[in-house]
Amino acid sequence: MAWDGESYQRRFDTLATSGVAVHGEADFVMSLAPTTVLDAGCGTGRVAMELDRRGVEVVGVDTEPSMIATARRIGSGLTWVEADLTELDLGRVFDVVVMAGNVPLFTPAGTQAALVGGCARHLRPGGALVAGFQLQGSYTLLDYDQHCRAAGLELVERWATWDRLPFSGSANYAVSVHRSQA
Repeated sequence: MAWDGESYQRRFDTLATSGVAVHGEADFVMSLAPTTVLDAGCGTGRVAMELDRRGVEVVGVDTEPSMIATARRIGSGLTWVEADLTELDLGRVFDVVVMAGNVPLFTPAGTQAALVGGCARHLRPGGALVAGFQLQGSYTLLDYDQHCRAAGLELVERWATWDRLPFSGSANYAVSVHRSQA
């Protein structure tokens, strides 16, 4: 799938200008009180830039050149890394790693376990992996939870939305928080 970072960003800019709240993911992450965050699959950097605005040290990573180019243009003071999350090694850890925009669904089929492993490698002991994604695809919550367990992460909470509506088996979206077991 080819992405156009500029048009993707315009969509969120238009929503924000019309009064739609576009920072639910950042609000959720801030409730975990992080000082450092890895925005894994950062896209154009909307979540990373909002977390930075709130005083969090953030690194944004995405594999899509167009998205990273837009992030670098509008968030020039932040660290943006163009890299495949399945192979990522930044040589450091974070309080929180967030995958905010259906990231596991955009990862090539069969690489989701490596995606989760790459994120888990970047968590400090006790750190949280937070992921939100739609549930209508072939990648299921059962798969995701198994990949998290294999990476040494334990489920601590799950919600149906970023603003913490309760999760039920009929939900079409899940926001999950897994913690490293160290």
